[in-house]
Amino acid sequence: MENSAFDQEESAKFAGQAFSTDFERQQKDPKSSPASNLPRKSRKDQPGLRIFGHSTDQSDSNATTLPGEHSIDEDPNEEMSSAGPNLEKMSDAANGELSRTDNPNKKVGSRKKYRSRSTSASSQDSFSSGSYSGSSSDEETVSPREKTQKNSKGFTDFCVRRIEQASYGRREIEIAEQEMPGIMALRNKAKDDKPLVGAKVVGCTHINAQTAVLIETLIALGAQVRWSACNIYSTQNEVGAALAEKGVPVFAWRGESEEDFWWCIDKCISADSWQPNMVLDDGGDATHLLVKKYSSIFKLMKGIVEESITGVHRLYQMSQSGKLLAPAMNVNDSVIKTKYDNLYSCRESIIDSLKRTTDIMFGGKQASSDRRFNEKIVLVTGYGQVGKGCAQSMKAMGCVVFVTEIDPICALQACMDGYQVVKLNEVVKQVDIVITATGNKGVVTREHMDKLKNGAIVCNMGHSNTEIDVMSLKTQDLTWEKVRTQVDHIIWPNGKRLVLLAEGRRVNLSCSSVPSFVVSITTCTQALALIELFNAPAGRYKADVYLMPKLMDEFVASLHLTAFDSHLTELSDDQAKYMGLAKTGPFKPNYYRY
Repeated sequence: MENSAFDQEESAKFAGQAFSTDFERQQKDPKSSPASNLPRKSRKDQPGLRIFGHSTDQSDSNATTLPGEHSIDEDPNEEMSSAGPNLEKMSDAANGELSRTDNPNKKVGSRKKYRSRSTSASSQDSFSSGSYSGSSSDEETVSPREKTQKNSKGFTDFCVRRIEQASYGRREIEIAEQEMPGIMALRNKAKDDKPLVGAKVVGCTHINAQTAVLIETLIALGAQVRWSACNIYSTQNEVGAALAEKGVPVFAWRGESEEDFWWCIDKCISADSWQPNMVLDDGGDATHLLVKKYSSIFKLMKGIVEESITGVHRLYQMSQSGKLLAPAMNVNDSVIKTKYDNLYSCRESIIDSLKRTTDIMFGGKQASSDRRFNEKIVLVTGYGQVGKGCAQSMKAMGCVVFVTEIDPICALQACMDGYQVVKLNEVVKQVDIVITATGNKGVVTREHMDKLKNGAIVCNMGHSNTEIDVMSLKTQDLTWEKVRTQVDHIIWPNGKRLVLLAEGRRVNLSCSSVPSFVVSITTCTQALALIELFNAPAGRYKADVYLMPKLMDEFVASLHLTAFDSHLTELSDDQAKYMGLAKTGPFKPNYYRY
């Protein structure tokens, strides 16, 4: 098809927002350097582009394919999820039932609330004596799946905790809109052109006020959507109710069981008279279910947009094994996502999470004879963008910060930033707080936690809920004691207690909030990636994983500069010619490291 939203020939249909005309894929030679994999063309050889009516020139082949480097100790057939075998045992979601692996004959109405024995990449069962309640409405013993629900207009194609909370959720969405200038600007610029007419999007992301703004933006741009949650504890029930009241098919509530989790995703894929052609995923669970159970639908997909490191790993695994049947856009590794969401957002939200859950004082610690430091000692595992943000905030609060790393480049960065790089075993008996930020599994094991001091806090800022080996703590010799929402004490036989936050899930999403401004940046990249994949001419993208074009990153950044009353300097014709740049960008090559 030739009606790309970013195609110059069709610019009149969508205000001319052409992002590229000829995306060349990166040469997949593992022996070559990143720079050599990105051939550059002369600027004068590139056709002109337009973004929302503004003329630009495209210089590079900006949608590149990253080589699939897979060092994860996982079977590609399992796609990084132990839930794979369980999915094969699920009955058709159209009948409203999913069988449990521990008791396949158990009826839905008799299951215990918020309990599960299977695991996914983004959810795990609640082992403590008191499961999350969230609010008074969450204490209901009847599952939302067992209730007949409809909104004020008689719409019934949804499943939320309490539709009566819709008015509260609507206020939260309106507040979020005020703090999300970029996604609102994109909505206003493109709503008349409706570049997503015909797109049928299956969404599996966190459901909160900020993502509700994205969902309603996609609808305003012409898309049809069905939405579920990628995390069993991050859903804001009132926001889900507000979306349902607006007529959005949403299937999510806070405190889902594992069975509920997969049932909700299934409802978004397999509804009557519904043939999805796009996926917006966070963690890869919707894509995983499509591969395992709906391969015929998966073959017809026009594109997948993935925003998490775990989901991106899954995509590369599928690409290597030949199971990826549709083009996928890697939003997680885009410059705009990596720098702003992963770094700046996590830098603020880790403090908020720890304060809300533990009331901890970071600035000091009573000295003792066996203590080397008077400050809180924090260990951050992983020094990627998330780890950098966490380490910076902890250091700013007066803590002594240690870092663990497998990558010598990141380790050297940590050293240059003033942190000591250690192995976990070298400091495990000293640390007061452990923060995981790797996206890997088994980073903090039972052996490590046996050595942690009494009162140590353990939490996760990565994606997968297996970074901390929580399952190893679910043994008869240890006692779980619910202290407050999302806070558990794990008690050893000798009386030692560890403080575990969010049962090893992402603490900033389960126990605090993410700044709306930062989410605006991320949601803009997601929306633009969907637009690009949906409108791309046939043959532009193969069944592989691509990075976002540089011009998209720059455009998203420009949408947010007005909030700071910032004014960009413009190149003169002579300066642009000297640098070999188009006056409107892109201003950096794909291999540039910001």
